[in-house]
Amino acid sequence: MRLTKLGHACVRIEHGDTTVVIDPGLFTEADAVRGADAVLITHEHMDHFAEDRLRAAVAENPALRIWTNRAVAEQLTGIGAHVRTVGEGDAFDIDGLGVSVHGEWHAVIHPDIPRVGNIGFLLDGRLFHPGDALTLPPHRVDTLLLPIAGPWAKVSELIDYTREAGAGRALAIHEAVLSEVGQMVHGRLLGEGGPGTGTPFTQLKAGEQLDLG
Repeated sequence: MRLTKLGHACVRIEHGDTTVVIDPGLFTEADAVRGADAVLITHEHMDHFAEDRLRAAVAENPALRIWTNRAVAEQLTGIGAHVRTVGEGDAFDIDGLGVSVHGEWHAVIHPDIPRVGNIGFLLDGRLFHPGDALTLPPHRVDTLLLPIAGPWAKVSELIDYTREAGAGRALAIHEAVLSEVGQMVHGRLLGEGGPGTGTPFTQLKAGEQLDLG
Protein backbone atom coordinates (compact mmCIF):
# COMPACT_ATOMS: atom_id res chain seq x y z
CA MET A 1 0.00 0.00 0.00
CA ARG A 2 1.33 3.41 -0.99
CA LEU A 3 -0.02 6.80 0.11
CA THR A 4 0.37 10.08 -1.76
CA LYS A 5 -0.47 13.24 0.17
CA LEU A 6 -2.54 15.60 -1.92
CA GLY A 7 -3.92 18.98 -0.88
CA HIS A 8 -5.50 19.48 2.53
CA ALA A 9 -7.57 16.43 3.57
CA CYS A 10 -7.05 14.48 0.35
CA VAL A 11 -4.89 11.40 -0.05
CA ARG A 12 -4.40 8.89 -2.85
CA ILE A 13 -4.05 5.24 -1.84
CA GLU A 14 -2.59 2.65 -4.20
CA HIS A 15 -3.20 -0.95 -3.21
CA GLY A 16 -2.12 -3.49 -5.79
CA ASP A 17 -3.68 -2.37 -9.05
CA THR A 18 -6.37 -0.30 -7.32
CA THR A 19 -6.24 3.46 -6.73
CA VAL A 20 -8.57 5.14 -4.23
CA VAL A 21 -8.79 8.89 -3.57
CA ILE A 22 -10.27 10.19 -0.32
CA ASP A 23 -11.83 13.66 0.10
CA PRO A 24 -10.79 15.56 -3.06
CA GLY A 25 -12.30 18.92 -2.14
CA LEU A 26 -11.76 22.47 -3.39
CA PHE A 27 -8.49 22.90 -1.45
CA THR A 28 -7.07 19.99 -3.44
CA GLU A 29 -5.59 19.90 -6.93
CA ALA A 30 -8.36 19.90 -9.57
CA ASP A 31 -7.03 16.69 -11.15
CA ALA A 32 -6.74 14.76 -7.88
CA VAL A 33 -9.25 12.11 -9.00
CA ARG A 34 -7.66 11.47 -12.41
CA GLY A 35 -6.63 7.82 -12.72
CA ALA A 36 -8.59 6.71 -9.66
CA ASP A 37 -10.79 3.62 -9.59
CA ALA A 38 -12.82 4.86 -6.62
CA VAL A 39 -13.45 7.94 -4.50
CA LEU A 40 -14.43 8.06 -0.83
CA ILE A 41 -16.06 11.21 0.58
CA THR A 42 -16.37 11.68 4.34
CA HIS A 43 -18.80 14.62 4.32
CA GLU A 44 -20.32 17.49 2.38
CA HIS A 45 -18.09 20.46 3.25
CA MET A 46 -16.44 21.97 0.19
CA ASP A 47 -12.89 21.32 1.37
CA HIS A 48 -13.72 17.60 1.18
CA PHE A 49 -16.32 17.44 -1.58
CA ALA A 50 -16.39 19.28 -4.92
CA GLU A 51 -19.54 18.27 -6.76
CA ASP A 52 -18.67 19.73 -10.17
CA ARG A 53 -15.25 18.09 -10.17
CA LEU A 54 -16.71 14.69 -9.30
CA ARG A 55 -19.34 14.94 -12.01
CA ALA A 56 -16.61 15.84 -14.50
CA ALA A 57 -14.49 12.93 -13.29
CA VAL A 58 -17.35 10.46 -13.83
CA ALA A 59 -17.94 11.88 -17.29
CA GLU A 60 -14.26 11.33 -18.06
CA ASN A 61 -14.15 7.88 -16.44
CA PRO A 62 -17.56 6.15 -16.51
CA ALA A 63 -16.15 3.28 -14.41
CA LEU A 64 -15.34 5.55 -11.45
CA ARG A 65 -17.14 4.52 -8.25
CA ILE A 66 -17.98 6.75 -5.29
CA TRP A 67 -18.79 5.78 -1.70
CA THR A 68 -20.09 8.46 0.67
CA ASN A 69 -22.80 9.36 3.18
CA ARG A 70 -26.42 10.13 2.34
CA ALA A 71 -26.08 13.94 2.29
CA VAL A 72 -23.33 13.86 -0.33
CA ALA A 73 -25.00 11.11 -2.34
CA GLU A 74 -28.15 13.23 -2.60
CA GLN A 75 -26.11 16.03 -4.15
CA LEU A 76 -24.80 13.64 -6.79
CA THR A 77 -28.16 12.64 -8.21
CA GLY A 78 -28.07 11.85 -11.89
CA ILE A 79 -24.94 9.74 -11.87
CA GLY A 80 -26.85 6.90 -10.20
CA ALA A 81 -25.00 3.62 -10.08
CA HIS A 82 -21.68 5.37 -9.65
CA VAL A 83 -22.62 6.42 -6.10
CA ARG A 84 -23.01 4.07 -3.14
CA THR A 85 -24.46 5.39 0.12
CA VAL A 86 -22.82 4.02 3.28
CA GLY A 87 -22.89 4.73 7.00
CA GLU A 88 -21.67 3.62 10.41
CA GLY A 89 -21.05 -0.13 10.54
CA ASP A 90 -21.08 -0.73 6.79
CA ALA A 91 -18.28 -2.58 5.02
CA PHE A 92 -17.48 -3.05 1.35
CA ASP A 93 -14.75 -4.14 -1.02
CA ILE A 94 -12.97 -2.18 -3.75
CA ASP A 95 -11.25 -4.67 -6.03
CA GLY A 96 -9.87 -6.62 -3.09
CA LEU A 97 -9.31 -3.63 -0.78
CA GLY A 98 -11.54 -3.97 2.27
CA VAL A 99 -13.14 -0.78 3.61
CA SER A 100 -15.28 -0.28 6.72
CA VAL A 101 -17.20 2.81 7.81
CA HIS A 102 -17.08 4.41 11.26
CA GLY A 103 -18.66 7.48 12.83
CA GLU A 104 -21.76 9.54 12.10
CA TRP A 105 -21.23 13.23 12.86
CA HIS A 106 -18.87 16.09 12.10
CA ALA A 107 -17.09 17.55 15.12
CA VAL A 108 -18.87 20.47 16.82
CA ILE A 109 -17.76 23.84 15.43
CA HIS A 110 -20.14 25.79 17.70
CA PRO A 111 -23.43 24.80 19.35
CA ASP A 112 -25.24 27.37 17.16
CA ILE A 113 -23.93 25.79 13.94
CA PRO A 114 -25.85 22.67 12.86
CA ARG A 115 -23.70 19.56 12.59
CA VAL A 116 -23.50 17.65 9.34
CA GLY A 117 -22.99 13.94 8.91
CA ASN A 118 -19.42 12.68 8.75
CA ILE A 119 -18.08 9.18 8.23
CA GLY A 120 -14.58 7.81 8.62
CA PHE A 121 -13.07 5.14 6.38
CA LEU A 122 -10.82 2.28 7.52
CA LEU A 123 -8.86 0.78 4.62
CA ASP A 124 -7.43 -2.72 4.75
CA GLY A 125 -7.89 -2.67 8.52
CA ARG A 126 -4.80 -0.50 8.87
CA LEU A 127 -5.28 3.04 7.57
CA PHE A 128 -7.97 5.32 9.02
CA HIS A 129 -9.26 8.62 7.64
CA PRO A 130 -11.71 10.15 10.18
CA GLY A 131 -12.83 13.12 8.07
CA ASP A 132 -13.66 16.10 10.29
CA ALA A 133 -14.20 14.21 13.53
CA LEU A 134 -12.21 12.58 16.27
CA THR A 135 -13.79 9.20 15.67
CA LEU A 136 -11.70 6.40 17.08
CA PRO A 137 -10.92 3.52 14.74
CA PRO A 138 -12.36 0.19 15.90
CA HIS A 139 -8.91 -1.11 16.80
CA ARG A 140 -5.30 0.03 16.79
CA VAL A 141 -4.30 0.90 13.23
CA ASP A 142 -0.94 1.21 11.55
CA THR A 143 -1.65 4.68 10.16
CA LEU A 144 -3.96 7.43 11.43
CA LEU A 145 -4.64 10.39 9.17
CA LEU A 146 -4.84 13.17 11.72
CA PRO A 147 -6.73 16.43 10.94
CA ILE A 148 -4.48 18.95 12.63
CA ALA A 149 -6.45 22.18 12.18
CA GLY A 150 -9.92 23.53 11.53
CA PRO A 151 -12.57 25.73 13.14
CA TRP A 152 -13.52 22.78 15.33
CA ALA A 153 -10.03 21.52 16.25
CA LYS A 154 -8.18 22.15 19.50
CA VAL A 155 -4.60 20.94 19.85
CA SER A 156 -5.13 19.53 23.35
CA GLU A 157 -8.00 17.38 22.02
CA LEU A 158 -5.89 16.23 19.08
CA ILE A 159 -3.13 15.17 21.44
CA ASP A 160 -5.56 13.18 23.59
CA TYR A 161 -7.20 11.67 20.51
CA THR A 162 -3.86 10.54 19.12
CA ARG A 163 -2.94 9.02 22.46
CA GLU A 164 -6.24 7.15 22.70
CA ALA A 165 -6.10 5.90 19.11
CA GLY A 166 -2.61 4.48 19.73
CA ALA A 167 -1.79 4.19 16.04
CA GLY A 168 1.57 3.06 14.76
CA ARG A 169 2.01 6.48 13.16
CA ALA A 170 0.01 9.65 12.56
CA LEU A 171 0.13 11.61 9.30
CA ALA A 172 -1.05 15.22 9.21
CA ILE A 173 -4.00 16.18 7.03
CA HIS A 174 -6.43 19.13 7.01
CA GLU A 175 -3.64 21.69 7.31
CA ALA A 176 -4.56 24.13 4.51
CA VAL A 177 -6.24 26.51 6.97
CA LEU A 178 -2.89 27.09 8.70
CA SER A 179 -0.05 29.33 7.59
CA GLU A 180 3.39 27.81 7.16
CA VAL A 181 4.28 28.99 10.65
CA GLY A 182 1.02 27.57 12.02
CA GLN A 183 1.78 24.18 10.49
CA MET A 184 5.21 24.25 12.11
CA VAL A 185 3.73 25.12 15.52
CA HIS A 186 1.06 22.41 15.32
CA GLY A 187 3.62 19.92 14.11
CA ARG A 188 5.87 20.65 17.05
CA LEU A 189 3.04 20.28 19.57
CA LEU A 190 1.81 17.03 18.03
CA GLY A 191 5.34 15.74 17.59
CA GLU A 192 8.49 15.58 19.66
CA GLY A 193 8.21 19.17 20.88
CA GLY A 194 4.87 18.60 22.58
CA PRO A 195 3.80 16.70 25.67
CA GLY A 196 3.94 13.43 23.78
CA THR A 197 1.33 11.19 22.21
CA GLY A 198 3.18 7.88 22.00
CA THR A 199 2.69 7.96 18.23
CA PRO A 200 5.31 9.11 15.69
CA PHE A 201 3.97 12.13 13.79
CA THR A 202 4.77 13.05 10.18
CA GLN A 203 3.87 16.02 8.01
CA LEU A 204 4.02 15.37 4.26
CA LYS A 205 3.94 18.04 1.59
CA ALA A 206 1.53 17.79 -1.32
CA GLY A 207 2.85 15.24 -3.78
CA GLU A 208 5.00 13.39 -1.25
CA GLN A 209 4.57 9.64 -1.02
CA LEU A 210 4.90 7.11 1.76
CA ASP A 211 5.14 3.34 1.46
CA LEU A 212 2.77 1.90 4.06
CA GLY A 213 3.99 -1.68 3.59
